[in-house]
Amino acid sequence: MATTNDLKNGLVLNLDGQLWSVTAFQHVKPGKGGAFVRTTLKNVLTGKVVDKTFNAGTKVDTATVDRRDMTYLYRDGADFVFMDGDTFDQITIPATVVGGAANYLLENHTAMVAMHEGMPLYIELPTSVELVISHTDPGLQGDRSTGGTKPATLETGAEIQVPLFLSSGARVKVDTRDGRYLGRVS
Repeated sequence: MATTNDLKNGLVLNLDGQLWSVTAFQHVKPGKGGAFVRTTLKNVLTGKVVDKTFNAGTKVDTATVDRRDMTYLYRDGADFVFMDGDTFDQITIPATVVGGAANYLLENHTAMVAMHEGMPLYIELPTSVELVISHTDPGLQGDRSTGGTKPATLETGAEIQVPLFLSSGARVKVDTRDGRYLGRVS
C-alpha cells in the first residue's frame, strides 16, 4: 500500500482488480478546499488511457511488476518462447501479449518482459532495431533524389516504407514504436 503522495511515473496500481500504470500525475492545491492528485493512467493489458483524480493522502494499492531482460528463442505456433538469461528458465508468452512487438523480434535478441505474479503483461523492445530488407522492388535510375518512398518487407515479415534507393539485402535501422525507417546501417 502507498499513498497518492508516493505516486510517480511508471508505478503500477491495482485498481478494482485491474493493473494501471501511472503515465502522468499532478499534485493540485486549490485556493479553496482540499488538495488532490490528478493522474493519467494506462491499463497495462488493454492500453486504454483514463484520467482519474484522487484526494491527497488517499491510500492506493500498488502492484509488483517484475521487469527483466529475456532472450527471444523461437516461435511455437501462436506463442513466443523467451529465456531468462540469469536462471535459464523458459517461458511461453501468447501472441496477444507480444502484440506489435512481433514485427521486430528476431531470434536470440533481447527484449524486456514485464511480469506480475508469474503472468506476462507486456513486451518492451529497444527503441530501434537493425533488420535486413528481405524484399523490395528495385529502384530505377534517377531514384536517388530525396522524398520518395516504397514498401519493403523486412526479415521478420513486417512491411515498412523505405527510400527509393534501397534494395533487397540492405540492413536498415527501424523505430520499434511506429515502424519508421531511421537510416541505413553499413
